Amino acid sequence: MIEVQDLRLFDLARRQIDLYPNLSMFGYKRGSKWQYLSTIDFLKEVDRLSLGLIGLGILPGEKVGLIADSSVEWHMMDFAIQQIGAVVVAMYPNITDADYQYIFNDAEIKLCVVGNKSLYNRINNIKQAIYTLKYVFCVQEAEDVRNWNELKEIAADKDITLLDTLRDKVLPGDLATLIYTSGTTGKPKGVMLSHNNIVCNVMSARDITPCQAFDRGLTFLPPCHAYERMVVYTYMYIGITIHIAESLDRIGQNITEVKPHIMTAVPRILEKVYEKIMKTGHELSGVKRKVFDWAVDIADGYDPNPAKRSAFYNFKLSIAKKLVLDKWYQALGGHLITVASGSASLHNKLARMFLAAGIPIYEGYGLTEASPLIAVNHYIHGVRVGTVGLPVKYVEVKLAEDGEILVKGPNVMMGYYKDPAETAKTIINGWLHTGDIAVLEEGRFIKIIDRKKEMFKISGGKYVTPQPIEKRLVESPFIEQAMVIGDGQKFASAYIVPNYSNLLEWARTNASELVTLPKEEFLKQDAVLKKINSEIRQANQHFGNWEQIKKPIILQDEFTIEGGELTPTLKMKRKVILSKYKVLFDELYRSA
Repeated sequence: MIEVQDLRLFDLARRQIDLYPNLSMFGYKRGSKWQYLSTIDFLKEVDRLSLGLIGLGILPGEKVGLIADSSVEWHMMDFAIQQIGAVVVAMYPNITDADYQYIFNDAEIKLCVVGNKSLYNRINNIKQAIYTLKYVFCVQEAEDVRNWNELKEIAADKDITLLDTLRDKVLPGDLATLIYTSGTTGKPKGVMLSHNNIVCNVMSARDITPCQAFDRGLTFLPPCHAYERMVVYTYMYIGITIHIAESLDRIGQNITEVKPHIMTAVPRILEKVYEKIMKTGHELSGVKRKVFDWAVDIADGYDPNPAKRSAFYNFKLSIAKKLVLDKWYQALGGHLITVASGSASLHNKLARMFLAAGIPIYEGYGLTEASPLIAVNHYIHGVRVGTVGLPVKYVEVKLAEDGEILVKGPNVMMGYYKDPAETAKTIINGWLHTGDIAVLEEGRFIKIIDRKKEMFKISGGKYVTPQPIEKRLVESPFIEQAMVIGDGQKFASAYIVPNYSNLLEWARTNASELVTLPKEEFLKQDAVLKKINSEIRQANQHFGNWEQIKKPIILQDEFTIEGGELTPTLKMKRKVILSKYKVLFDELYRSA
């Protein structure tokens, strides 16, 4: 039996053979049916891939690229690379060719495995500009590609003892993976994480995860994301069967089929679920609509601390759950013990609504440099809506004089690859400087205020912190996205992306003559602009005069990954957005 302190990441699978020999490690959809893969069969494939990599001359410490959507094959390659002592460089399938070229050259990637033919062609098209790349293999079977099964064929004449020898030499403190940050502020940086960094974070996550072996997990976020990757490793450690969703479009159906006990989500996904619920409710009429609206109002007043709820409120909540809210829980499979939300801040309103419906949201906070988990709002050690909860086990947190979150623990990265200067600026006396500004509520709950680099000062000398304002703005059903601007200017403004579908629905009742107009014309109409501005004024009431949004800039197009405005983790690339809409920015403040 492997001792916990000796675990390398790939041991998380091997220990299942001793602990849970009958476990189906993965579930995945083929056609209309779910197929299941045992741990033993999974590891057989992993070992064959490892031997293929050895046969091609991949040496310990060399970098291997992995670019694919969530799949069993992704996890096979992840462990196949790790257990020969090589380093996994996992990348998003939707970044730009320029980013691929930069990462491949910076990491000196020798071999890459991609998920599909489109990615295979993209990497081969830039191969001449990548100095170290020798091999590209594709998981998908298609014409004119080198299929990854070639690795297994190469393995056929290799002695398994070669693999055993290399695996035994891998130490918990060795570099396991390079994860390149999404580059919201410039060139991506390669975060170096050891096996021990991530395994310690898995132990922290296990401490607050109320699931057990043989429970069902559902994963659909990209596994190259540090958060989702750590969560999947935690599933393995616990012995949870990992169901891989078909796609984001089919997640609703997959939830119904799998009935998961645990799943992860980013706030944008939860927002979409909420919007769908509200849209369904607003289609009701008469008594049913009144009951729905009443239940929503009850949920909106929910406090997760039982001591802060009156007996009368609990009575009303029990009726609201029976009539309306329980249906929300059942729509998510009816078995959820945990929904882990991360990557961005969750709106307080949504958190209260889901918690009232019995949907157990665990809102977490972290960053790649911390492997990534730092704190979680959970129901074992305490919860407070509007915060990211308490630091997890093994992780120490303190606030600097300016409120910046500092982190120390075995989860803190080894450093930035080839960048000792940036590492020295980020880790000082053992403390990781996160760049996030926070306050402590009740002296212990961490409340994120903003990114240190995103705060700005208007010309009057007052500081503006964009995130709380943006968070409040997008609570409006008529505002899809918002980015606060105004650094060095007389006042704060914002780029506003309206929620076109909700505005259209509003117009059917309040300005029916506008609904036949094309989108670009519709969003320019005075009645529509007046409605958006009224929503902004409501949000403004929560902020000081210098923070309030004046003369907002209404944009026609949504910020997207494809458009370059969002990172793969759906964070806004502020510099890109400012550059893209600089003309509108200049016009606004020139006329001010």
